[in-house]
Amino acid sequence: MIYKVLITDPISQNGLDFLEKADIEVINMPNPEKKDLYKVISDVHGWIVRSGTNISSEDIKKASSLQIIGRAGVGVDNIDIDEATNHGIIVMNMPDGNTISAAEHTMAMISCLSRNIQLGHLGLISGSWDRHKLVGNELRSKVLGIIGLGRIGREVIKRALSYDMKILGYDPYVNQDMFSEDDGIEVVDLDYLTENSDIITIHIPLIESTKNLFDAQRLSRMKSTSKIINVARGGIINESDLSEALNKGIIAGAAIDVFENEPLDSNSPLIKSKNILLTPHLGASTFEAKEGVSVGICRQISDFLTEGKLSNPINMPFSDLSKLKVLKPFLDLSLIMGKMQSQLNESPIQSVVIECFGDIDDTKPIVLTVLSGSLTNCCSIRTFSL
Repeated sequence: MIYKVLITDPISQNGLDFLEKADIEVINMPNPEKKDLYKVISDVHGWIVRSGTNISSEDIKKASSLQIIGRAGVGVDNIDIDEATNHGIIVMNMPDGNTISAAEHTMAMISCLSRNIQLGHLGLISGSWDRHKLVGNELRSKVLGIIGLGRIGREVIKRALSYDMKILGYDPYVNQDMFSEDDGIEVVDLDYLTENSDIITIHIPLIESTKNLFDAQRLSRMKSTSKIINVARGGIINESDLSEALNKGIIAGAAIDVFENEPLDSNSPLIKSKNILLTPHLGASTFEAKEGVSVGICRQISDFLTEGKLSNPINMPFSDLSKLKVLKPFLDLSLIMGKMQSQLNESPIQSVVIECFGDIDDTKPIVLTVLSGSLTNCCSIRTFSL
């Protein structure tokens, strides 16, 4: 059987070559019109995207042969995962490929904002020489508040410590026991971090609980001399509220790489805000990151289609809903058991052991549902109904 993979965002040539060497037919259509997309979508078995493609419910319904969607990167908010799950389509991503690039871009934004580099550049271009108006700040001894202590957050910590910065961290998954005294990080709650950081940088996904996390109320709790950085996802910071906070001097500056709607509209209030540095979603835009996620996701797609191997899945699809109906009572019980366990835990979960007895052949959905319940109190869990 000849498998077909559709690619609608730019990936590296090495990624394309990898698929072709695996005897997979590649349909490379970067940024297609809907009418062109729908001419080929019903025959493809795999679909690779980056952040530029939005895969909607309608797209998934028309992709009648689709088995797997691969995100060449981390964030998957541009994919209708619930619809994919209900159609038995696996969604996978590349959680490691952009880590270093995003962390380095974060540090670049912090440095530029702290030394007014963007204002100095614009001033020289316009013919002014206002050195006295552009006195900046050293990063040494400043308090950096990092929201999200996953892969990217920890890489930022590593780099910030080399600047002799003090680190406050917040993450609902993490407590102080997960860091040694030598790590140089104090894990605190979000309110404390907001009120005591000189610079705040965000490294969390955009989910229901994080949308507009930094609105007018939270921005007002920051120090008037503090700055905020977002290289994660647009929508975590309310853009209108941020613009007002900058223009009224509630906070001192902001550097934003991601936006609620991309490309950024020319009428966005951010464009005319005071002391703001804007970049067009460049966090993962390095040759190294593009190469890494391109080859990585192509390998994962190829492994699944040709050998049935599964890497980095983020959903639990059911192509046969009759099996789901049989499993539903067990899944309901598993979810309750996981939630109960999460309430009994007094320390971070180190391992989970689940024993199943009976006639059910596939226990993986039960195991995943127990884990889902265990994590309910500290993250957003996707669910679906019959």
